[in-house]
Amino acid sequence: MISKYRKQFNQEFTQEKYTLFNDILKEKSGLSPSFRLSESPMFLSNDFKNKLIDASESIIDQIKALPEGTLEKAIPENCKVPNDTKQPHFFTIDFGICRSENGEIEPQLIELQAFPSLYAFQKVFEDTFCEVYPFLNEIKSKIPQEEFQTQLKELIVGDENPENVILLEIFPEKQKTAIDFALTEKLLGIKTVCLTKVKKEGKKLYYENDGRKIQINRIYNRVIFDELDRIPDLKLEFDFREEADVKWITHPNWFFKISKFLLPMLKHQFVPKSYFLHEFPESENLENFVLKPLFSFAGSGVNLNPTKEITDAIEDKENYILQRKVVYEPIFEDINGEFSKAEIRLLYIWKENEERPILLENLGRMTKAAMVNVDFNKKDAIWIGSSNAFFVEE
Repeated sequence: MISKYRKQFNQEFTQEKYTLFNDILKEKSGLSPSFRLSESPMFLSNDFKNKLIDASESIIDQIKALPEGTLEKAIPENCKVPNDTKQPHFFTIDFGICRSENGEIEPQLIELQAFPSLYAFQKVFEDTFCEVYPFLNEIKSKIPQEEFQTQLKELIVGDENPENVILLEIFPEKQKTAIDFALTEKLLGIKTVCLTKVKKEGKKLYYENDGRKIQINRIYNRVIFDELDRIPDLKLEFDFREEADVKWITHPNWFFKISKFLLPMLKHQFVPKSYFLHEFPESENLENFVLKPLFSFAGSGVNLNPTKEITDAIEDKENYILQRKVVYEPIFEDINGEFSKAEIRLLYIWKENEERPILLENLGRMTKAAMVNVDFNKKDAIWIGSSNAFFVEE
């Protein structure tokens, strides 16, 4: 979109710089990313950023205005965790980058969640772009590294000793986001602990480090609770549904409460119309909608072209939504003159005593395929995969 910076980046780009970019990230984290990194950042206008913020602020207002108890209906009975909080610690919101009927580039809401994304990784990712392409420093995020670290530390570690705070995941070394776990450890001084290693005595939780038993007081939760049931022969000492003397950052219930469950309740020019499957009106044309399970992750279960036969066969229709299709606009030109589409995720944190969340970073995902999730990208294409947006004056 921003021709000056796009032209300069494409002129400076080489495969050697892309290799260097990946090498620097490996050196900083100790791991190679297990998801594809786009060769290019996204250059977007401040006008587009203002549209993103306007839509996000409206969505936050609408969520805060919902009648008490509305969000609780989203939590499956077998997934309710005690000691819920009045608001989540994280809030992320995904927009497709589209073109309106009058030709303007505009965002369209794809989904939203109160689950931590790649916060630590994304900041290092942006900084690494600036190291390899120094001209990007003039348009990088205004939040310095020190403030970014302080904000996350206050949120996740709080007043605790970092050794009493853990990043919790199930088999973390097997997760695609392992590079983010490593960078979080470096940023906050906390340990990543597998759920299978958590010990429970009464209501207290512990983990072992260098032969020492250490009490867990705060959990930076990266476990998607409802996925645990799909792991065969999983043996755990700690069940999320049990009472425990621990503070969740963020509480597992919010994974369900801020989710696709909300989409049919939201209204804004940048929010496509959505319906719960069991409430889909006959006046609408199914061909114009995408079928999504409420609680899937990373694009699993999404059907871009649902048919009446498919929707009729679904028994738990209340656990699916139909969302009006949006068309991603291919506007990010690569060095071969081909164009990628993209979506952008805004990464907010929400402090316990604050009325509104704070926007810390963004995460971009570029594609040349029908679905934007990096799993659906062709391996031989360029300008695809995880990215980062830089916002500039046109």
